[in-house]
Amino acid sequence: MIIETVKIVNLILGAMFFVLYSYQFVYLLIPFLIKDKPHKETKLHRFAVLISARNEENVIATLVDSIHHQDYPQELIDVYVIADNCTDETAKSAEDAGAIVFVRNDMEKVGKGYALDYALNRIFDERGKDFYDGFFVFDADNILDRRYISAMNRTFSDGHRIITSYRNSTNYGTNWITAGYALWYIRESKFLNNSRMLLNTGCAISGTGFLVHKDVINRIGGWKYFLLTEDIEFSIANAMEGEKIAYCKDAILYDEQPQTFKQSWTQRLRWARGFLQVFGKYGKNLIASIFKRKSTTCYDMTITIIPAIFITLLVAIINTAAIIAGMCLGENWQGLAISLLQWVLSGYVMLFAIGALTLITENKRIHTSTFKKIKYLFTFPIFLFTYVPISIVAIFKNVEWEPTRHHGPPVSASKIEKNTVKRKRRKFKTKKK
Repeated sequence: MIIETVKIVNLILGAMFFVLYSYQFVYLLIPFLIKDKPHKETKLHRFAVLISARNEENVIATLVDSIHHQDYPQELIDVYVIADNCTDETAKSAEDAGAIVFVRNDMEKVGKGYALDYALNRIFDERGKDFYDGFFVFDADNILDRRYISAMNRTFSDGHRIITSYRNSTNYGTNWITAGYALWYIRESKFLNNSRMLLNTGCAISGTGFLVHKDVINRIGGWKYFLLTEDIEFSIANAMEGEKIAYCKDAILYDEQPQTFKQSWTQRLRWARGFLQVFGKYGKNLIASIFKRKSTTCYDMTITIIPAIFITLLVAIINTAAIIAGMCLGENWQGLAISLLQWVLSGYVMLFAIGALTLITENKRIHTSTFKKIKYLFTFPIFLFTYVPISIVAIFKNVEWEPTRHHGPPVSASKIEKNTVKRKRRKFKTKKK
């Protein structure tokens, strides 16, 4: 009896998963079916770059340096670093690198959102609300491709008011954890935001590497998103306002991923808890906006903050409980174990296939050896499965914002760019022959 009931439940949950997430399988096809729209006339704009940094003396100068080496007119870029509750030499390192530094000390209002709001209010007081056309937001460990700002400016000139970019990683090949993060972000760029852009639906901000028009900032009154996942909160709030977030595939940003499971656990626990916070604050109105605005973007954002991991979590809990009950009642619990194993294997195969497609299509943008690319493809689904225990803990544990310690990238921006140029030259010579 228990076995048959659980099998029916598994079938229902599997069907639910397919119905809810089938559109994302369609997204996998969109980049091969729809071409990019041509850009409009490009105009030069004045930008402010905002970088919230807490004890980031090891990496902040590298980011500032990569901004100062952009192929965009430097007189139109001002770099602001918010040294937020720092106990190291972040402020000095940033100032020595040529940034304008705001020192902020507030242990009650902790987090990136508060730092950004502080910086924007300082800028408004000192420069006025209309001095800059737009505001970039980066994390301290980021490195920019030298064409990043020019590419974003082209999309900005097309009339888009919020733009996110292509997120790559400097330490893809360090281990299975960094590779798991990196491949997921690349997949998100290529087969989520890129497909959304091609379909003219709203994209989502992913933590760092985005540009916001001054009019949006002025409408908001600064930066008013202070939950643990302020990026998703920002994306959802704007989706509900009917503001579409665009995507620029040619603007490539590199960042450093956590290298230990402990660091990864802490960071993803914050994300999981943040998703719950965002859903608690916006869920009701977000779901209502799907029907009120007939908004596919609001539906997409709803699915984003109620991720597939929770359906997987429900399956795991139901099947595990049923196995224990079957053992106690003397029923054939082995059949239940096989049912659970089938669910896990099907999930592994699906995630492996998504990872493989991403790896094949974006191979040239992944900077590590072929052996490591293949090796970490097999651990990619396992990395995502570790969200299950993290999601369980996030439900019950009160999580506070904690900084992720960065050590500096093993692959420099100049090396990445040189390798890219070399590949293009080799390709050109081969064609010429």
